[in-house]
Amino acid sequence: MSAETYLAYDFPLLSAFWTILIFFLWVMWFVLLFRVVLDIFRDDDLSGGAKAGWLVFTILLPFLGVFVYVVARGKNMGRREAAQARAQQEAFDDYIREAAKGTGGSAGRVDELARLSEIKARGDITDEEYRRAKEMVLSGHGT
Repeated sequence: MSAETYLAYDFPLLSAFWTILIFFLWVMWFVLLFRVVLDIFRDDDLSGGAKAGWLVFTILLPFLGVFVYVVARGKNMGRREAAQARAQQEAFDDYIREAAKGTGGSAGRVDELARLSEIKARGDITDEEYRRAKEMVLSGHGT
């Protein structure tokens, strides 16, 4: 009755699978830990003392702290992350709009000069008025 028991490490392929599993679980744990810490800092509803308390709790007792945080405040983690992503997207869109206005300003100047040229061709303004309006458009002060 001395039957040998084989462990996963007795078979090289199972040993490799076991090592890979442990490695990915370890990586997932750190991803979860960092997401919780980032969520603590991201939350505007928490006061400074509450943020410090949660941070100390998750650093001193990481498994228990992360578990309790996810149970207590995990429901809104996704909402806060989505709100931050939405705010970043809106800020990026605003930046793009402002940048487009900057380059569109020269296109707007070209359109303005074309309109002034048409008005001058119709005879509605004199050459002197056209020259002053053109200078104002080119200097960026409007028409």
